[in-house]
Amino acid sequence: MGGTPRSSIGHILPGAGFFAVGLWHLFSHVRLFSLRPDSYVAPVWFPVTGARYLEPALVIAGSAVELVMEMFVDHSTFLPFEADGSIPSDRLHNHEHAIICLALIVYAGAAVHLDRARAPGRRALCLLLVSVVFAQELLVFHFHSTTHAGVEGQFHWILQVVVAACLGTTLLGIGFPRSFAVSLARSACIMFHGVWLAVIGAMVWVPSMAPKGCSLVREDGRDTVRCRDKASLHRARALVNLQFGWYLSFMTIFVLAIYLYVCNKYPAEQAYARLVHKAAGDEEEQDHLELEAHKCSVHDIGGDMHVRGLLPLEIEV
Repeated sequence: MGGTPRSSIGHILPGAGFFAVGLWHLFSHVRLFSLRPDSYVAPVWFPVTGARYLEPALVIAGSAVELVMEMFVDHSTFLPFEADGSIPSDRLHNHEHAIICLALIVYAGAAVHLDRARAPGRRALCLLLVSVVFAQELLVFHFHSTTHAGVEGQFHWILQVVVAACLGTTLLGIGFPRSFAVSLARSACIMFHGVWLAVIGAMVWVPSMAPKGCSLVREDGRDTVRCRDKASLHRARALVNLQFGWYLSFMTIFVLAIYLYVCNKYPAEQAYARLVHKAAGDEEEQDHLELEAHKCSVHDIGGDMHVRGLLPLEIEV
C-alpha cells in the first residue's frame, strides 16, 4: 500500500503553517513584553517593517491554496458537486476541511480591513474572529462526516483537545489584553496545533510509520490505519498517548528556550528621568522634556492602545 500523499501532505503543510505563525507570535510577544513589560498590550497579529500586512497576506494565501486543494485537486473529477448541485458522499470531508480554510480567509481579510479603517475595538473583534476559526475547526473534527476510529480516532481526539486549548486562550485574550501569560500560552498552543497536525499526517498516512501489528488499508474510498487485533489496537492507542506526552514535553522545553533567548537578546528598556532645576525663562529645556515625555506616553484611542515611539513590530494592530 503506497498510502495517500494528498492526505499526508494535506496535514503536514497546514501543520507547518500553524507552527510558523505560532513561532512568529511567540517570538514577537516575548520581544514586546521583554522590551516594555509595564506597557505590554498583546496585539492579535504583528506587522513587519516594509510589509505591514505580510502575516495576514500569508494566511490568506496559504488558506486559499489549501481550499483549492480540498475542493478541486486529487479527485476523479475536479467538480466538488454533483450535476444536480449536491455534494458527493466521498467529498463531504473535503468540504468540511474547506470551511476551516474559509474561516481563516475571513479572519485575515477582516483583520486587514479593520486595521486600514482604524476601526475602534478592532483588537477584540479580530480575536473574536480567530475564536470563530478555532470553534469552526473544533466542531468540524468533533462532528466529522468521516468516522474516526482506532488509531486515527485517537489522534483526532487529541487534536480536538489542542484546538480547544487554542480556542480557550484566544477568548481569554479578549478579556485580558495585558496578560503575557495568556499570549504566551496562545502562541504555544498554535505551535503545538501545527506539530500535532504534522504528526497525524506522518503517522496515519505513511505506511512505514504504522504501529506494530497495524497497517494502512483502504476503506470507503480512503486510506486509514487498521490493527489486526484488540491487543495491537490497544498498544497503538497507548503509543499515540505517549507521542502526545513526548511532543508536549519537547514543546515546553522549546518555548522556554525561545523565551530565555529573546529576553536575553532584548532586555527591558530603562526609562531615565532627569531632574533639572531650570531658571525662569529656560523654555528650550522645558520643551525638550515635554517632547521626551510625549514620545514615551501611552494613549488610549477608540479602545485600542497605541504606544508612541515604538518600532512597527510593537505597534498594536
